[in-house]
Amino acid sequence: MKKLSLRTRVVTGAVVVAALGAGTFGAMSASASSPAAAPAAAVKADTSNRNLQQTTHLTVAAATNAAQATLDAAKKENQRVSVAVVDRNGNTIVTLRGDGAGPQSPESAVKKAYTAVSWNAPTSELVKRLEQAPNLKDIPGTLFLGGGAPVQVKGAPVAGIGVAGAPSGDLDEKFAQAGVAALAR
Repeated sequence: MKKLSLRTRVVTGAVVVAALGAGTFGAMSASASSPAAAPAAAVKADTSNRNLQQTTHLTVAAATNAAQATLDAAKKENQRVSVAVVDRNGNTIVTLRGDGAGPQSPESAVKKAYTAVSWNAPTSELVKRLEQAPNLKDIPGTLFLGGGAPVQVKGAPVAGIGVAGAPSGDLDEKFAQAGVAALAR
């Protein structure tokens, strides 16, 4: 076999690299302009697939309506409160601070809503559980005071409504229940 000169080898290498680069660029351009094919192992999103689970979530509009109904119930009794609505995972959907509500009330409302949805029970009931398990109050993000109510669909929690700022937890919880009732309308 004949040995090629350095110049011939460099030119040949450059041509090969340019050809490969052009081919790759062409393939990438072609695939970018054509629709992507569905993955071979795509999961069908139907309820018969036992690996998938359907859940129910509140819309922002529904959460806002519930929060406003809560504030309206408190206003009828001349109470200045804040209300929070959280989703099933405890993430805040909406928080409303009523006119004249205390500065601590929005945070307390969120914690009460989180606590209610976490245990799927009104926080006034959960306060009673502290007698049996006092370390429950040490769980971060929770607040075991009356004023939190779970929102349920077929017995499963989908959201929580928390209220803070009234003189008692019983009043806070009464207003939270008004928000839950507003969702049933």
